[in-house]
Amino acid sequence: MHPLRFAGLLLAAALAARADEGMWLFNKPPLRQVKEQHGFDITPGWLEHLQKSSVRFGAGGSGSFVSANGLILTNHHVGAGMIEKLSTPERNLVTSGFYAKEAGEELKCPDLELNVLMSIEDVTGRVNAAVGTDLSPEDAAAARRAVIAEIEKESLDATGLRSDVVTLFQGGAYHLYRYQRYTDVRLVFAPDAQAAAFGGDPDNFEFPRYCLDFAFFRAYENGEPAKTPHFLKWKGAGAAEGELVFTSGHPGRTSRSVTLAQLEAIRDDGFPHRLEQIFRNETMLRAWSDRDRENARRAKGSIIGTQNGRKAIQARLNGLLDPELMKVKAEREAELRAAFRAKDEWKDADAAYDRIAGAEEKEREFAMRLRMLEGGEGFGTSLFGIARTLLRAADESAKPDGERLRGFQDSSRVSLELDLFSDEPVYKDLELLRLENSLAFLCAKLGAEDPTVIKILAGKSPIERAAELIDGTGLQDVATRRKLYDGGKAAVAASADPLIELARLIDPEARELRAKAEALDEVIAQAHQEISKVRFALEGDKTYPDATSTLRLSYGVVKGYHDRVEVPATTDFEGLRQRLEAQGGIPPFDLSAEWQARAGDLDPKVPLNFVSTNDITGGNSGSPVVNRQGELVGLIFDTNAPGLVSDFAYTETQGRAVSVHPGGILESLRKIYRAERVLAELGEEGSAK
Repeated sequence: MHPLRFAGLLLAAALAARADEGMWLFNKPPLRQVKEQHGFDITPGWLEHLQKSSVRFGAGGSGSFVSANGLILTNHHVGAGMIEKLSTPERNLVTSGFYAKEAGEELKCPDLELNVLMSIEDVTGRVNAAVGTDLSPEDAAAARRAVIAEIEKESLDATGLRSDVVTLFQGGAYHLYRYQRYTDVRLVFAPDAQAAAFGGDPDNFEFPRYCLDFAFFRAYENGEPAKTPHFLKWKGAGAAEGELVFTSGHPGRTSRSVTLAQLEAIRDDGFPHRLEQIFRNETMLRAWSDRDRENARRAKGSIIGTQNGRKAIQARLNGLLDPELMKVKAEREAELRAAFRAKDEWKDADAAYDRIAGAEEKEREFAMRLRMLEGGEGFGTSLFGIARTLLRAADESAKPDGERLRGFQDSSRVSLELDLFSDEPVYKDLELLRLENSLAFLCAKLGAEDPTVIKILAGKSPIERAAELIDGTGLQDVATRRKLYDGGKAAVAASADPLIELARLIDPEARELRAKAEALDEVIAQAHQEISKVRFALEGDKTYPDATSTLRLSYGVVKGYHDRVEVPATTDFEGLRQRLEAQGGIPPFDLSAEWQARAGDLDPKVPLNFVSTNDITGGNSGSPVVNRQGELVGLIFDTNAPGLVSDFAYTETQGRAVSVHPGGILESLRKIYRAERVLAELGEEGSAK
């Protein structure tokens, strides 16, 4: 379904609080709203249990503990990157699936970090006190960065927990999040990709759906399964239509509280640029994948991710191109500004909108260079990312902690080293392809005669230069990286690795661009502080912050919707069979030989997927869906097409969160995969022999 069909309908009340709207903070939950709308009291104990049962996946996505021994439920597509890294040409776990019948068979992931939120502390006052009102934007940004690093390091030293200061309300508040960190994570079970992603790209963001998009991992501590007293008990019957349900996950980013000027920048510049890059990358990866089966295996995850991004961003851009959305946004902003001007003490909040617009205009002057050089879009390979990390780690480690770039402070060291020293396979042929493509993109965007581009290409074509850089680097070797990292600035300065030399070549200009952007970000953050203070005064507990990849609570009901016909809330295995037959069993509407052999054992009436009105966005994938008793009744894996404008406005008219039903997971574990060990750990009966 095309998002423009329903944009006007859903955006008629785009910024007004709707029934089940909100991605709420766990330390500021929607107590009043849930009580008034659904008659349910959210208690501190209920909330703490859900919080500490919820898991954030480091690469993006969510999950939850489902046993006392560290067993974690998430989406297959959230874990797909790890499943790919654990695969080999001889053993493709994405295609075949995986099941560890014994504990010793669980596969250790090379670089996966999981985070469990333990506590939240409001540090807004301390952060703002460190940023004087008379400082320049550049000095204010440096002061803010320094105090945040200080808070994070103090917390890490005192608690041993990962400590992140999170910016909320576009700079209106700062909260310290402390996480239990797990870096020994192992794959327990994953279905085959045909069942996990049945319908593929054509069915993505659609409903009805028939996907078994789930997988199980396990957290370990000291070589043993982690003890996790907070975990979600399984309810195979799921939730009834109309039943109140909650999600607890890590939505990535929304832009509901940004100004009209910021939305216009996203519409006119950000999204069009990203789509151009995506279309280019998808074409490149498809052509390479089609040449060879091994190419296809290596590129599969990247292709799926690229397709997902294309459809999501195109739908969101379509929403912003709808005049009705922008009209509603403009009218709401005008109303707020008029209210701000009504009181002398609020007039700074009115002027803040103009400061934001001015900052956006200034950033557009150098945005392309920022993306290409500091953002790394001109060098789109993991090997270049490694080179830049080594270079900057060496440079930043010599500075006081508070003066370092974000990501290089002491509080970030564990995560940085986990990524840097991952033993995931690096395929130089794929790296070469990516670098050829991104260097050509660099030329197209900055111009082949640009002085920096000329230095980067060193008198060669993008194809020749890419080959020289990839053939000459040794950074695919973990031992080489470790030696350079441990050797510090002297070792990195002495390195003749061509990718490190390239990173060194562009670093001065890239840092300068970053500093300019951070100064403008500071202007925007301070402006949003002014706006947020007045919004809090006007709206009170109706206000929730935009998503920031941190833990949020949403609520809703299991509910179908109308799209020319009534769309039921739930699908089942009988619907899967009918969809397969109607499409002739042709990929991506096909199932494995194992499925074909055992499908007759399935109960056709067991639910498979369902939809609800919960407010979600990207990053919520893998979030548990729970009922009033805190029992697991679903697993978020997608949104439908009407819900894709949720970055900018919530709708419950047609927008829906899409989940895997727990009954469908259990039925497939019993009848298709015969995963007795997983079933036993969930407290469920195994398959009939």
